[in-house]
Amino acid sequence: MSSQVWFITGSSRGLGRALVTAALEAGDRVVATARRPDALAEAFKEYGDRVHPLALDVTRPEAAHEAVEAALARFGRIDVLVNNAGYANVSPIETSDDEDFRAQFETNFWGVHNVTKAALPTLRRQGAGTVVQISSIGGRVGGSPGIASYQAAKFAVDGFSRVLATETAPFGVRVMVVEPSGFATDWAGSSMPVHPIPDAYDATVGEMNRRVRQSTAGAAGDPRRAAEIIVRTVHRGRVPTHLPLGVNATTMAQDYSRRQLTQATAWEKVSRSADFNEPYPAQLPAEAEDSAG
Repeated sequence: MSSQVWFITGSSRGLGRALVTAALEAGDRVVATARRPDALAEAFKEYGDRVHPLALDVTRPEAAHEAVEAALARFGRIDVLVNNAGYANVSPIETSDDEDFRAQFETNFWGVHNVTKAALPTLRRQGAGTVVQISSIGGRVGGSPGIASYQAAKFAVDGFSRVLATETAPFGVRVMVVEPSGFATDWAGSSMPVHPIPDAYDATVGEMNRRVRQSTAGAAGDPRRAAEIIVRTVHRGRVPTHLPLGVNATTMAQDYSRRQLTQATAWEKVSRSADFNEPYPAQLPAEAEDSAG
């Protein structure tokens, strides 16, 4: 494929910054957005006018539209939209501050909605484009204690993206949800505040915090490799609907799908019996057969 124009949110650090580098190294052009993009111009000055830093608060719909217009004014098109901006704060659901919970959702889900919606008219008119949603393996599997708002938003992004893919396929738009496991970024570092954890939740939320944030081993994932994989995949003619990245992400995705199939099969007769024309009542499966959880 010829040179692509990327529009990447959350470009100032972590996977977003690695993606800017990988796309530029592949010969593409990049609109790199962040709340405070000043450092981006200096970091990528060697690439000259192939990179265009922009300020963007994804929680503001009007700002998303303005950023898209600025990108079009600079490069004339957007070929790849990457919704990467996001963060998580740690707190049990019971004691979470409601405003903090909503604020996380504003960035992690509504930010994706805002930027995607702003870019869609351009992608539709072009008759081509790729939307890359940076989710998490937790957005497929879930159940990580302490980050309910973050994971709920990632589940919402997945549902949003499935509908988006169906609606935009006739326009030549592709949608890919990326599901990383732990990567060596600042996501679980200083950018993840930990709110007070009551003793009652020490075995769940507290243990998750200690395991993820205080491990001396560090995260297994290499953000440079992840970024290069994403760029190489986008340059293909076809992309997967979902792309787990990392050993843990791959294992968790496969195990979860197997458990889902096992449970759906065990409850199949009961599930079918809810329809008028099916035999009823159906015998509930033995509890030993329903260990999928």
